Amino acid sequence: MTDLLAHLDADRVLAPDRDWWRQAAVYQIYPRSFADANGDGIGDLTGITSRIPYLVELGVDAVWLSPFYPSALADGGYDVDDYRDVDPKLGTLADFDEMIAALHAAGIRLIADIVPNHSSNRHEWFREALASPPGSAARERYIFRDGEGPDGTQPPSDWQSIFGGSAWEPVGDGQFYLHLFAPEQPDLNWANREVRDDFLRTIRFWADRGVDGFRVDVAHGLAKDLTAPLRSHAELEATKLAGDGSHPLWDREELDEIYAEWRAVFDEYDPPRIAVAEAWVAPTRRHRYAAPTSLGQAFNFDLLRANFDAGEFQEIVDRNMVFAAETGSSNTWVFSNHDVVRHATRYGLPDDHTVEYDLGKAWLLSGGVTPEVDVERGLRRARAATLFLLGLPGSAYLYQGEELGVPEVPAIPDAARQDPTFFRNAGVEVGRDGCRVPLPWTANAPSFGFGPTDAAHLPQPDWFASYAVSVQEADPGSTLSMYRRALALRHELQAEEKLAWVTLDGPDVLAYQRPSGWIVVTNFGTAPAELPPPLTDREIVHSSEPAPPTPGVVPPETTIWLR
Repeated sequence: MTDLLAHLDADRVLAPDRDWWRQAAVYQIYPRSFADANGDGIGDLTGITSRIPYLVELGVDAVWLSPFYPSALADGGYDVDDYRDVDPKLGTLADFDEMIAALHAAGIRLIADIVPNHSSNRHEWFREALASPPGSAARERYIFRDGEGPDGTQPPSDWQSIFGGSAWEPVGDGQFYLHLFAPEQPDLNWANREVRDDFLRTIRFWADRGVDGFRVDVAHGLAKDLTAPLRSHAELEATKLAGDGSHPLWDREELDEIYAEWRAVFDEYDPPRIAVAEAWVAPTRRHRYAAPTSLGQAFNFDLLRANFDAGEFQEIVDRNMVFAAETGSSNTWVFSNHDVVRHATRYGLPDDHTVEYDLGKAWLLSGGVTPEVDVERGLRRARAATLFLLGLPGSAYLYQGEELGVPEVPAIPDAARQDPTFFRNAGVEVGRDGCRVPLPWTANAPSFGFGPTDAAHLPQPDWFASYAVSVQEADPGSTLSMYRRALALRHELQAEEKLAWVTLDGPDVLAYQRPSGWIVVTNFGTAPAELPPPLTDREIVHSSEPAPPTPGVVPPETTIWLR
């Protein structure tokens, strides 16, 4: 690690700051697809450590590390065997300690993914539950129920898993266990004190190792009302549409008590550990997760779900600025992550094609139909949307590869797919593998530089070569260069967490000004937009278009920053 640290910028060394997260640029690493140090085709912690200079040059403030725990990978690592260890395929606890020390030395904080709604079916608790009789303390850590029907062979209810099929799995002794996701992910019973206490120990375990915060998976799902008789699937769907917290499985008031206990642990540290909730709930329901007495921040997926439209973007920003003021939290802006179709592809879909989103799912292909994607337009819009986002007050969450403009990889052979959604809904849902393909680092290298061999756990298409870091670093008009400059300039924008809209002519042009005086202008339309004289005197310091724009004119589907 000594050689690595010699290349890092000493000026970035971490300073104690309780509010570092409020306007941070956070880079999500899906570890199995980021960088492979040993050539086995699976990204690892040592690979991440080796790429820290890249993260420094990119200009991010923190890394969100997706699950790195021991796992059978039934759901990309979100089926956790042991919450307080590292998957041997990814490294060791010593490798983790070296990685976080190097990140901190580079001035980059670490947010670890934590998966509290369900464990793996290989977790020692679940193995003990299966070996124990109905009604035992071991089974009370999970959600077991007797079967229905004359011989007890029918599931306790007709509930459906998020990944398709029944949400109940028989264990052979007349009981079933609940799994709202894959059968390999049995839901934990958060009404059980032992479960709550064990997760408090897990939080302390990683915080003691230097983890600065946690991204909480399925944060809205821990508390459940399982009062008999269980409601039908149709009743659950009707309740979900109400969005008022009355659903028996999602977004329940009991979560307040759970997360208040977590907050007490976070506040034991100086600076306090932070958390951000993945809560797929109505915007009006995010307050409980973002409150300072709770997790403190909640993902805002509103822009991610929006069309490339000026009116939609403005309404979403206005609504979330009010939300931030009401909660005392900061906004979280995001376009892509490991669960959704990459936004460079979404924005290139035909105008009449929609992408389905539901509790973290986003599928590009539906019913086996592959829509035509305008790759150039998708990237142009994605770059414009990204510069719009990076100028906003609040934190920006970026997903690995978006800084390269990498689109979705839809053409993956069935035999190579890994997402449980594909296997449980074959022919209907293609799943999320297309946004999880290992990154291209070097155009003319085995596995495009992902590792020292040709091995890659998901197949990389030949066209990845043109998106490689090695190609884009040499091009000042590349997407990577655009991200690097934007993230460097962004720190000059970030004074108060406020903005004011600037009135311009035309429904397709949106502009806002930050307290620093900078103005961000986005042309969502397909024709050039002329700026009024007061703005033409300002310096164009950045543009989403590779070519410098003509002063006073914003090209179609383009964002510019004015100083």
